[in-house]
Amino acid sequence: MHTIWTEKYRPIKLEDYIGNDSIKSKVKIYLENGEIPHLLLYGKAGTGKTTLAKLIIKNIECDHIYINASDENNVDTVRNKVRDFSSSIGFSPLKVVILDEADYMTPNAQAALRNLMETFSKHTRFILTCNYVEKIIDPIQSRCQVFGVTPPSRKDVAERLLHITEQETILEDKDAIVQIVNATYPDIRRSINALQRQIVDHKIIIDEASLLEAEYMSKVLEELQGSKSFNKIRQIIADSQVKNFEDLYRYLFENVDGYAKDVAACILILAESQYQSAFSVDKEINIMGMFYKLLQETKK
Repeated sequence: MHTIWTEKYRPIKLEDYIGNDSIKSKVKIYLENGEIPHLLLYGKAGTGKTTLAKLIIKNIECDHIYINASDENNVDTVRNKVRDFSSSIGFSPLKVVILDEADYMTPNAQAALRNLMETFSKHTRFILTCNYVEKIIDPIQSRCQVFGVTPPSRKDVAERLLHITEQETILEDKDAIVQIVNATYPDIRRSINALQRQIVDHKIIIDEASLLEAEYMSKVLEELQGSKSFNKIRQIIADSQVKNFEDLYRYLFENVDGYAKDVAACILILAESQYQSAFSVDKEINIMGMFYKLLQETKK
């Protein structure tokens, strides 16, 4: 059976979690004491916020519940699901609620959550993750230990890939590892997926075309998340010499949480551009028109 390496090598112990050493050291103390405060983990998509939250509950005695707030973000979810869990009889002395993508919660839902954090503070802890910490109301932030989660270094990612090749008895090729990391950084999941795709007969056989495509898409995403320069994105697209942008549409859709404040508005821009692309003579002009709209939306 074909095993997906991102799942096979997902961290189980805190020491397996790469990067963010200062946060790890503080979390380690919490786990050793068997007690955690309310936590708010924020940072760009793909930096490991959810992985860290799940590692915490795996390494402390607790009952827990996981809620993805991008799907369940209204007052009823908080009042019913969270309250029912927090007030029920558990098998452990501590209960933990993971609220993933908490910045999707409505202001009313966040206000209800604040009240629940106070009501059940004796035995329930909340771990919230979000991309945009400014979307979390101050009363919640003030009740949490707030950590900014950053991507692991390129060196850390490369070392993780080398570790995987050792476990899979792949012939070591550090130059190939560097190529893969440079093409996919900072998303470690994409790095591991790219590594797995390049393996042939226990050797790393680099597919230059696929890595170049991965590299230009990563650069575009970094620009959307960072300086948001239209001219830089235009140059990246031109240098890539890509003529078919279907994979880029899918990539931007899958990573929309990493750059969009209004996710629905950005998805609509992507959808309209992808539809127009089918009738466009010059697809590069069409895609740059889309990026202009995306940048205007993300700068609001």
